Amino acid sequence: MKGEVPVQTIQCAEAIVEVYEHFVKKVRIPKSYRVKELDDQIRTRRTKMEVKTISEARKGGVPTPILYNISDHEITMERIEGEALRDVLNDQLCEGVGEVVGKLHNCGIVHSDLTTSNMIHSGDKIYLIDFGLSYFDQSLEARGVDIHLLFQTLKSTHDKPEELRYAFEVGYRSAFSKADEVLKRVGEIEQRGRYL
Repeated sequence: MKGEVPVQTIQCAEAIVEVYEHFVKKVRIPKSYRVKELDDQIRTRRTKMEVKTISEARKGGVPTPILYNISDHEITMERIEGEALRDVLNDQLCEGVGEVVGKLHNCGIVHSDLTTSNMIHSGDKIYLIDFGLSYFDQSLEARGVDIHLLFQTLKSTHDKPEELRYAFEVGYRSAFSKADEVLKRVGEIEQRGRYL
């Protein structure tokens, strides 16, 4: 790993992601507007949470990158070769997304950035990536907001969002016993949004 040069560098809101040939390095960058001690604590806490949610999701059957090395503000992980799901999404793959998200929610994890840009289709699997905002929460509201964001993404960036939504719901129900309750809450969240 030493001496390798990244093939791509991506600047995110909280981190710099360096993509190498066989691995990815995510470094949480300091925020100059925060007191240094507080900034270090926040970055360490968020890095630990990201590592924990990735590990627990993987144990629960969710395809995620393998973690290689971890420090206070840095994670080195497997590079998943494949296509961004946003570029290849269809009904069948969206059903697969539902299954993956169902497994994630079954682990008590909320991703918080469920978009098709944070999913990679590789072989016969759909991998979830970028757990930077993820946390543990088993409430209907948190899970409903998670899926609501995905449905908003389907509406704004994909053709036939209603068909994709239906396919997602089929997959989600197949993998998560509380799916109907969560999907009902998604409908309530959507109704709230219409009245704002």
